[in-house]
Amino acid sequence: MKRLLTSLLLVLALTSSLIAGCSGGITLTIYHAGSLTIPVDEMNKAFNQLYPDIGVRTEAAGSVVTIRKVTELDKRADIIASADYSLILEMMSPEYADWYIAFAHNQMVICYTDSSRFKDEIDADNWYDVLPRHGVSYGRSDPNQDPCGYRTLMLWQLAKDYYHIPGLYKRLYGGEGEMESAKSVDLLALLESGNLDYAFEYLSVAKQHHLNYIELPAEIDLSSGEFADKYATAEVEVSGKKPGTTAIRKGKPIVYGLTIPKNAPHPELAIAWVSLLLSPEGMAIMEANGQPPIIPALTNDKTRLPDELRKYVIQASK
Repeated sequence: MKRLLTSLLLVLALTSSLIAGCSGGITLTIYHAGSLTIPVDEMNKAFNQLYPDIGVRTEAAGSVVTIRKVTELDKRADIIASADYSLILEMMSPEYADWYIAFAHNQMVICYTDSSRFKDEIDADNWYDVLPRHGVSYGRSDPNQDPCGYRTLMLWQLAKDYYHIPGLYKRLYGGEGEMESAKSVDLLALLESGNLDYAFEYLSVAKQHHLNYIELPAEIDLSSGEFADKYATAEVEVSGKKPGTTAIRKGKPIVYGLTIPKNAPHPELAIAWVSLLLSPEGMAIMEANGQPPIIPALTNDKTRLPDELRKYVIQASK
């Protein structure tokens, strides 16, 4: 607790002039990936220890939808936090953002419950045989809305080669028991109600919701920089930056990123929130929620960052 208060006071000192002028109805708005819901909520509690008079409003959605709220629907947010850091520049540059901070990792797993069919049989060596069985249902999110959706399809492509099973991808994609949701966390209610046997999720989501899960080989779970070249052999066509267009997303290690949009209503407060996230206490919140932090965090262009954030990051290698 002493370390937490010390760090919070440091952030407070950085923005003392802001606090003097920010009271009475000010609300910080954060649009974030659904898989960040629990750590963002915990971050907000810590933030409100600093700024009890500042409201925090959050909206969770698939990361693609999250960004389009700003770029297409003319909504304004103080912070955008995406499950795929690369979407920030791809979809927001140059009008809405020209920098990102990559702050956490994740990995793909298969979640299930105590009522899932064949739960006592399925494992990392046979899941691809169990899921296509008659009567078994398995879910993924929409790749046009949610990075977890296109990452699931990438995982299936990589599994085809890893397990040496021709046609595996086609067996899973559009299979008898396949179900799709807008975002990955929407599948949780179906799992818990028994209407879904298995769901492709992030490890952090499985841990945060106390689900059973199957860890997959690093060669296919999109967790490791060691296999980045292998991941890149998988690709998925999704909706493009503009309506009616398409884009190709290639596999890569899962990395979360954030930015403060150029039209953020309260950029100084956003800087204070991000500073707290990147502090040791904020990174501990990410670690405790199953999302290993990147320390130091990475950025595409350190010179574009607000001065207060530069001490937390290093330049990403090209």
